[in-house]
Amino acid sequence: MKKIVALLAAFTIVLSGCGNSNNMKESEAAPKNMSNETRNSPRLEQINSPQKKQVDISKAETNHGKTKIETLGFLEPIEAKQSIKDVQESVNDLTYVAFFSYQVNKDGSLKPIKDYAALQEVKKSKAMPMMVLTNFIDGNFSPEIAHNIFTDKTASKTLIGSVISTMKQKGYKALNIDFEHIKEKDRELYNGFLETIIPQVQKEGFKVSTALAPKTSDEQKGPWHGAHDYKRHGELADFVVLMTYEWGWSGGPPMAVAPVKQVEKVVKYATSVIPPEKIVMGAPLYGYDWTLPYKKGNKFAKRVAPAEAHDLALKEDATVKYDNESQAPFFNYKDDNGKEHVVWFENEQSAEAKNQLVKKYKLRGLGYWVLGEPFPENWTLLRDQFEIVHK
Repeated sequence: MKKIVALLAAFTIVLSGCGNSNNMKESEAAPKNMSNETRNSPRLEQINSPQKKQVDISKAETNHGKTKIETLGFLEPIEAKQSIKDVQESVNDLTYVAFFSYQVNKDGSLKPIKDYAALQEVKKSKAMPMMVLTNFIDGNFSPEIAHNIFTDKTASKTLIGSVISTMKQKGYKALNIDFEHIKEKDRELYNGFLETIIPQVQKEGFKVSTALAPKTSDEQKGPWHGAHDYKRHGELADFVVLMTYEWGWSGGPPMAVAPVKQVEKVVKYATSVIPPEKIVMGAPLYGYDWTLPYKKGNKFAKRVAPAEAHDLALKEDATVKYDNESQAPFFNYKDDNGKEHVVWFENEQSAEAKNQLVKKYKLRGLGYWVLGEPFPENWTLLRDQFEIVHK
């Protein structure tokens, strides 16, 4: 997720065994059977469900009732000009812009980020800036830092004070707590930390959310899932954000990033223990380009934006196939060195499938990882189908 954080989120899924391999052969090449007619999008072919035909959806043709939802977009403010551009491209379609991330030090102090320019841009809009708090350090999520914050009362008190003072000083209006790779045995300690920090931050007038690894039952264990108590987070936080993406990840075998069947299993479990109006479902704004044949330990796949994948398919005269099982598009091509590639990405139809889950389960809304990946069709579809709540 070009950035190390996305890789780590991906690793979360792989370690848990949530991902499942797809049914397409890695060597299957897209047929070069484009017609001679002029096209402004790649040819798209349904697979796995021959009785269903792909129907291009345009804003003029859709006729959906508009459901009110909240939307959240994660932003990594690394470079000021680029961050401003990333905000401008989507801020009117967002309830929250979540700044990823303020990293927690062992003593409870915070490692600041370069958020000034992007924050000023968000403040000009109707969206609310959200501060994201993580136990991320030196390229990984740290179970040791999390454990220390949970057990050292001085460090915990320092952290809570640092969070509240930073939010007030910089003008953040909401907080997202994204602690990952926590020791399974620290589950109750994490709950205790949340029981301490959330009321104090809420008392200052701020909304508080937590990020949850994708689980399909409370029995799911391990360092990425075990310490995330869905029911308790739902009771404590104003809302939760499900990280429902990265089944297909840059270091794993080629497959859809967010297969709808897998996503729905997580949503079903989440809604069984958390009120749906408190659940924001994660959605990816990216895909991956794998070099074939895939072998464990290969060079990691390149992350690609949907618009970039679209243009690549046109350039390579590739037929985009749509997998009805995962509700995601993919295509094959050969690079200049004769190497086979497969690209799994997102398009309007896959975004529509995720939107339907939000409607079906009456969820609070959608959370997008990550801003800065061009996907104009997503935002058009979002505006057409939903009324975005602004604070």
